[in-house]
Amino acid sequence: VQLQASGGGLVQAGGSMRLSCHLSGHTFGIYTMGWFRQAPGKEREFVATISWSGGRTYYTDSVKGRFSIRRDNAYTMYLQMNRLKPEDTADYYCAAAQGDTEEGVYLTEESEYYNWGQGTLVTVSS
Repeated sequence: VQLQASGGGLVQAGGSMRLSCHLSGHTFGIYTMGWFRQAPGKEREFVATISWSGGRTYYTDSVKGRFSIRRDNAYTMYLQMNRLKPEDTADYYCAAAQGDTEEGVYLTEESEYYNWGQGTLVTVSS
């Protein structure tokens, strides 16, 4: 299984950006997917996750109301980021965990994901 993230770049504070992530190399697999980010000098942190069906999503508090995660088919996921702030500057990583989650259960830990894409850098200027 390979994950390919894209869509990063430079944006001014208050602007928007959309990240994409495509999962390939799967064979009849079911995957929960998520986004993490790592700012310079900081630990990687959870951003958002989405269930296999796309019907259940969960966000870290700092992005609620500004970011939106969705998937338009089983293996392509997006992160729409609006009202970006300089503190959103980071390398953004997409990740996948085999299987789906139960209602009310969300995968927010790095250790729960087994497949990772390369980072895509998002820089928000003030």
